[in-house]
Amino acid sequence: MKFKLSNINLLTAIVIILCLLLMDQSSKFFIKLSYPLSIYGNSAIIDWGFFKLLFVENKGMAMGTKLNDILPFLTDKGAKLVLTLFRLLAIVGIGYWLWDNIRKQTSNLFRLALCLIFAGAFGNIIDSVFYGVIFSHSYGQVATLFPEGGGYAPIFQGHVVDMLQFPLVSWNWPKWMPWVGGESYTFFQYVFNIADSSISIGVGIMIFFNKKVFG
Repeated sequence: MKFKLSNINLLTAIVIILCLLLMDQSSKFFIKLSYPLSIYGNSAIIDWGFFKLLFVENKGMAMGTKLNDILPFLTDKGAKLVLTLFRLLAIVGIGYWLWDNIRKQTSNLFRLALCLIFAGAFGNIIDSVFYGVIFSHSYGQVATLFPEGGGYAPIFQGHVVDMLQFPLVSWNWPKWMPWVGGESYTFFQYVFNIADSSISIGVGIMIFFNKKVFG
């Protein structure tokens, strides 16, 4: 079995996934072991205007939404546990979906998209499952790896590390607009990581090249 990007087989898929995981986890380890959490109002680690390097931890889903914001009867720990278990089930499903499409030799672009989504989902699952156990907390201090006395959270209760932000443009909403009138807004203000980017690109491939992907 040979490595071929032009025809993604099982070996090629494994190499793509491992490379993306290495990039994602390396960036997260570097941020976690080099900087404390970026406190709101403080300077960014790097600030080029259109790009900022920060260090934030996401305890929930996309854009920081927590499961118990939707299901208020869940506690914070219960919501985090349910979310992590759901992610584990999802990654098994995505993995089978990828393997099945490699076996059936479906669209190469579709297989690439699934590789990106699987790698991104796997990268964030590593944070959720293990980071609470292997790292100390980052509030006002640089975290340590395998701290004495244990990590900042039990297994399955870790926080996802985010660091990339592209605040492209900011404006103030007109005062006559309901709910948001007079408030400032920054387009693309959310902080994300390489794993999130991988998932977004994979989903984007499926959306914008749907005819090639799905036939």
